[in-house]
Amino acid sequence: MRYHNITKDDMLNGDGLRVVLWVAGCNHCCKNCQNPITWDPDGGLPFDEAAREELFEQLDKDYISGITFSGGDPLHPANRLDVRRLMAEIRERYPHKTIWLYTGDSWENILYYPLMKYVDVVVDGEYREELHDQKLLWKGSSNQRVIDVQRTLEKTDPLSPVLHCGDYEQAYIDVKKPENVRGCCD
Repeated sequence: MRYHNITKDDMLNGDGLRVVLWVAGCNHCCKNCQNPITWDPDGGLPFDEAAREELFEQLDKDYISGITFSGGDPLHPANRLDVRRLMAEIRERYPHKTIWLYTGDSWENILYYPLMKYVDVVVDGEYREELHDQKLLWKGSSNQRVIDVQRTLEKTDPLSPVLHCGDYEQAYIDVKKPENVRGCCD
C-alpha cells in the first residue's frame, strides 16, 4: 500500500477529532475530485513502519475519536488487503476508537468485503459534481451515503443501509431556551 498524507486533528472526515490516512490508488476518477493526485496507485510513499507508528501515535491520544481511511480509494485492489490488516490491528489495539472509510464504490458492492467487520461508518458512492452541496456533512455530493456499517450488517436485509445520522438534511429549528439557562453570549 502507498499513501499521500496523514492528517492529524482532522474535523472534516468523520465524527470528532480524527487522524486521516490518504491512500494512493483510485479507479473512479470522479470529475473535479478533491484529490486527483491520489488516483495513481504507484504515487505517494510506501506505507512503512514509520507511517504506521505515526498513525498509532495519533490514535494513542485520548482526544482522537478514531481513524478515517480516504484517498484515493482504500478499497482499490492495490490497497484492500493492507487496509484490512491495518484495520484489524487498529480495532484490536483501540477497540473504542471508530473507523471511517471513504470509497467511490457503492454499499451494495462492498458490504460483503471481510474488512467491513472493522468499519463503523462508510461514506459510499462516487463524487458527482452536479450533486455537490457544501451543506452536506461528511460527503461532497447528495448521492453519497453516510452508512452505519455495524447496524446495517445486523439487519435481516443489509442491502438497505442504516444511515449514520438519519436524515440530517432536515431544517434547523430555533428552540426557545428556558429563562434560567445562560450561555457564553448572554
